[in-house]
Amino acid sequence: MVFKKVTLIGRSEESFDEAVEDAIDRAEETLDNVHWIEVEELGVEVASVEGREYQAEVTVAFQLRDGE
Repeated sequence: MVFKKVTLIGRSEESFDEAVEDAIDRAEETLDNVHWIEVEELGVEVASVEGREYQAEVTVAFQLRDGE
């Protein structure tokens, strides 16, 4: 079994939890064989958005299909 890791950044105007969920949802929609997700960093953007934007940087590990 071979795994590959990619980094995604989820975003939310509500909370860090929602930002993590955003990243998880996107990973599950676009990647096959997702096995685990590690939350790496949390941050809040305040400069270029109205209000706040919560961000969660996550590492997604998924199993590669045979031959990849």
